[in-house]
This record gives sequence, structure tokens and C-alpha cells, in this order.
Amino acid sequence: MTQNKSLKKTLTPFMLWGLGVGYVISGMYFGWNLGLEKGGTGGMALATLVIMIMYITFTFSYAELACAIPKAGGVFDYAGKAMGRNWGFIAGIAQVVEFILAPPAIAFAIGAYFNAFMPQVPILGSAIFIYLIFTGLNIYGVKAAASFEVIVTILAVGELLLFSGLTLPSFKAENLTHHALPNGWQGAFAAIPFAIWFFLGIEGIANVAEETKNPQKDISKGFGWAIFTLAILCILIFVSATGIAGWETIVYKNGSSGETSDSPLPLALARVTGPDHPMYHLLITVGLFGLVASFHGLILAAGRSTYEMGRVQNLPAVLGRISPRFHTPANALAANMVIGILALLSGKTAEIIILSVFGALTLYIFSMISLLLLRKKEPGLHRPFRVALYPLFPLLALGIAIISIVAMFIFNLYLGIIYFSILLISFLLYLIIKPGQV
Repeated sequence: MTQNKSLKKTLTPFMLWGLGVGYVISGMYFGWNLGLEKGGTGGMALATLVIMIMYITFTFSYAELACAIPKAGGVFDYAGKAMGRNWGFIAGIAQVVEFILAPPAIAFAIGAYFNAFMPQVPILGSAIFIYLIFTGLNIYGVKAAASFEVIVTILAVGELLLFSGLTLPSFKAENLTHHALPNGWQGAFAAIPFAIWFFLGIEGIANVAEETKNPQKDISKGFGWAIFTLAILCILIFVSATGIAGWETIVYKNGSSGETSDSPLPLALARVTGPDHPMYHLLITVGLFGLVASFHGLILAAGRSTYEMGRVQNLPAVLGRISPRFHTPANALAANMVIGILALLSGKTAEIIILSVFGALTLYIFSMISLLLLRKKEPGLHRPFRVALYPLFPLLALGIAIISIVAMFIFNLYLGIIYFSILLISFLLYLIIKPGQV
């Protein structure tokens, strides 16, 4: 690989919508239901409502930054410009943690999906195989990768709408209110990571800004259409899945207690159609597209994030090289795959998700502070898109993100210590290796 000056510009607003929704949509299919165990329908609904407000205000605020500074590094570039290289480095590491650790959890779910159909296929083996396939697709080219993402995203959205259409006629309001707060209102705080899982990753749109045909106009469109689509789907899925027979039936495999499930939608639909109905099997089959869309999209975003950190040599310079043949960050993509497979081998998928959410919340905090500072420090900066209701939107997003990360640290102390240790150790190594740039 040799250095090439630029990434290839091929992405349109529709492709950005497909990427934005695709990054996130697996959160509609699995993971969010585990928040019901922590907070019940009442606690999880409250957490989801607050987190939805955070993501709506954050998304439009982040779009301002992405349009003004269309760089593949995302928050690394924004924080670096607003607060200096040190803070930019920390923000960049947080972003790398989020984007590298989210895909292994999804890969494990994909492996479990294949295992359900073909028990002879080991979960870990198929998860590693899927990593190789989609890393290769991303190395081949961003246009091919984004086109594939749009197709699987459309299929996944269609499947969620079909699920809602099949289940909403069986909705009963009393199922939402039954045992709604099993752990009191504090359960809402414990449910925060799972509410975030509904939307985690949409910020990845910013990381393909350098590959967008007209980033100053198109990125805000992609962000806006994506968050609107996801907010509607989130409400539909939450209400339709929990309203059939109560939250316990989509949390526990046996319907009341015991082992938790990563398949809430099949559990809900089985109550309506039975497990032998063609629509049930269609959901199981097409539901795989939702997992694939997020897995593939997050690999794409992670590659750009790691590439930018390598390009400025905050990570090894080899990661910042572009493939002369494909014009993609092939080295960064391959390195991320190796780390993802190592994370898979740990078998700690729930812990990996929580660490990824810690990274995301740190990203949100740094980016909102950067937006507020840049408005004061560089009022003349060309901003093709300006967030509405400034400074209310960024302040709302910032406040909710700070409360969320504190709550997560309290409820996940051990993992919180591990996460902040990663940031601290990375920063100390940065100071040692690059003292002249501090």
C-alpha cells in the first residue's frame, strides 16, 4: 500500500440515508429488549424517550460540524480544531472504541442466527467468516459497500414495518402498564445503555464525509432523513413488541424468567402467528438483513475513523494509507477486523456492547462541546448547515449525554474503569511518543 491523497467521492444523500439507518437498525432487532429487564416498560420507555431527544438534538448539531469540517476523522477533527490536539486525540480514541467494539457483538448475533438454522455451523466460525467477507467488501470500494448497505437497509426497514403491521392488531394497552416499573424509577437509569443501542452508530455518517459528492449539502440531508426514519421505527417496534403479551415475553426465552433472549421480535410474533406460520419464518430470514446492515455499516465507519487517526500519525502511520488500487483505507479496515475477531474470541458480547456505548457517549460530549466552542472561537467558519434552535439543541444533547455516562458508570463500575483506563493509557502513550506535538 502506498499513500494516496484522497478518498474517492461517490456517495449521494440516498446512500447516506442508507448508511445512517443501516449503522443503527440492528438495535431494533436485538439488544434493546434487555433494557426491559432493568426498567420494565415504564423505565425503558422513559430512558428511550430521553435518549431519543438526545439523538435528535445531537444528530442535527453533529450535522453542522460534519458539513463545516467534512473530514473522515469525525469528532477527532472537530475536537482537535476546537480544543487542540490533546483533546482531539482523546475524542478520536473514544470514537475508535465505539466503532471497533460494536461490530463484534453484532457478528456474534449473526453467527447465532446461522446456528439457529444450521446447528452444525459453529457460532464463532460463522462470525469470523462474516468478518472476512464484509471487510473484503469494504476494501473493494465504498460505492459497492454503500450500494449493498442501501439494499439490505431497505429490506430490513420493510421487515420491521411488516412486523408492526402483523402485531399491532393484537396490541393491548394493559400489556404496556403491567409490571411497568419492576425496579422503580431508578430502573430507567439502568436501562440507558439499551436505549442508546436503539440509535448507536448514526454518527458514522460524518466519517464518510470525504467520500460524499457534495458534503456541504448532502450530509445534513442524510442525517435528517436517517434520524426521522429511526425515531419512527423505534416507537413502532417498542409499542408493537411489548404490547402483545407484556415485556417479560420478549426478554426471557421461556416467557417469564430465566435466560434472556437476543430475539425479541420472533418471540413477539410467535405469540400472534405461532412458530410455524410463513410470516414467522419470513421474519427470521429477513431479520438477518438488519444485523448484516449494521455490522457492515459500522465496519465502514470504523475504517474511516482509524484511517484518519493513522493519517495524522496518532496511531501507526500504516493505518493512514489508502489502497492505490481501490482508494479505500484497506490497512485500517484489516487492523479493525483483527481487533474485532480478538474481541469475539473473548465471548464477552454484553460487556463489549457497554464499552462501545461508553465510547459513543464520550464522542457525543466532545462533539457538542466542540460545536459550542467553534461558534465562539470561529464565527466566520463556513457553515453550510446550521443547527436549529442554537444553543438549545447542542446543550440538550450535551446534558443528556453527561447524565447518561455518569449513570452508566454507576451501574457498570468495573467496565467503566476499564474504558477510562483505555483512554488514559492511550493518552499517556501519545504524550510519550509525540511529545513535540503536545
